[in-house]
Amino acid sequence: MRAFLSGLRDAAMDAGAAGGGAFWPAPARAPLLLLQAAALLALRWHVAAVFFRSGLTKLEDWETTLLLFENEYQVPVLSPVLAAWMGTGGELLLPVLLVLGLGTRVAALGLSVVNIMAVLSLAEISPLALAGHQLWGLLLLAPLLWGAGLFSLDAALARWRARGTT
Repeated sequence: MRAFLSGLRDAAMDAGAAGGGAFWPAPARAPLLLLQAAALLALRWHVAAVFFRSGLTKLEDWETTLLLFENEYQVPVLSPVLAAWMGTGGELLLPVLLVLGLGTRVAALGLSVVNIMAVLSLAEISPLALAGHQLWGLLLLAPLLWGAGLFSLDAALARWRARGTT
């Protein structure tokens, strides 16, 4: 356990040196970077849960989902059936990748596209629903711009690759 915690501290220090953590005094860097990683994980988990639940809802009543895509949602270019499949698939696959922190930026970008299409495809959207979509869009900016953080498969793979090249 001590080796694991020491490895996390070292990884946090490496991440801090590369990502501007040098602003903080050395003793504070590792704890702050670990808190940053935990915050990014919580953020990824929250946003992923919203989209994943939406995808599950679509799967629960597929006939209604198809009717909504045919009559309510005005997705440009795509047929309603293809849009339903792509939207539902995106809402089920991309959140899993986001939580795992695997291909994080791609997953965040994909969920951003799903989010934007959801807003654009509705002829009328309530102010409360629009505020929710705006919040999710802003939350998705963090992993899109900064990646998943230390607690992710992306970071673990980067550490593994770095060990293999030295």
